[in-house]
Amino acid sequence: MTPEDYTIREANPYEFSEIGKLMVTVYSQLKGFPGPSESPEYYNKLNNVGDLTKSPEVKLIVAVTGSGNIGGSVVYFGDMAYYGSGGTATTEKNAAGFRLLAVDPNTRGKGIGKLLSLACIDIAKTEQQEQLVIHSTKAMQIAWGMYEKLGFKRSKDLDFKKGELDIYGFRLKL
Repeated sequence: MTPEDYTIREANPYEFSEIGKLMVTVYSQLKGFPGPSESPEYYNKLNNVGDLTKSPEVKLIVAVTGSGNIGGSVVYFGDMAYYGSGGTATTEKNAAGFRLLAVDPNTRGKGIGKLLSLACIDIAKTEQQEQLVIHSTKAMQIAWGMYEKLGFKRSKDLDFKKGELDIYGFRLKL
């Protein structure tokens, strides 16, 4: 499969459960990232990721093939008040954000994460946001590099710590 084989769109409610399972799988496999037993609340949020769409201006974006196979997903926040991170990100004005980017391990390296990120950038531009805010960790080095190639810049003022885990903020001026 190539990126052209995927349609990027808002997820349908019947896909929420599968997307949640995918997110749990992806995040639990990250080296140096807390596992389900260390962070059960976080993994419960991942498993029930569709619940985030109950908040205003929150979209669950999915990369899906014509036959319905989900290659990846991300949560877009058109209002940072619902972003749900630590630190100061939720107070950012004229900003959107995205979190919880997950790509199926079987489709990694095919550009799905980039497609999902670009979709979020396009939505933010359409909404006339001034910036797009994201966070990453050292365990997410592949994604981190991709974000920088897309023009995101490190923003230390958005950094925070969750338990022992350092969370690093990034901004893209739109």
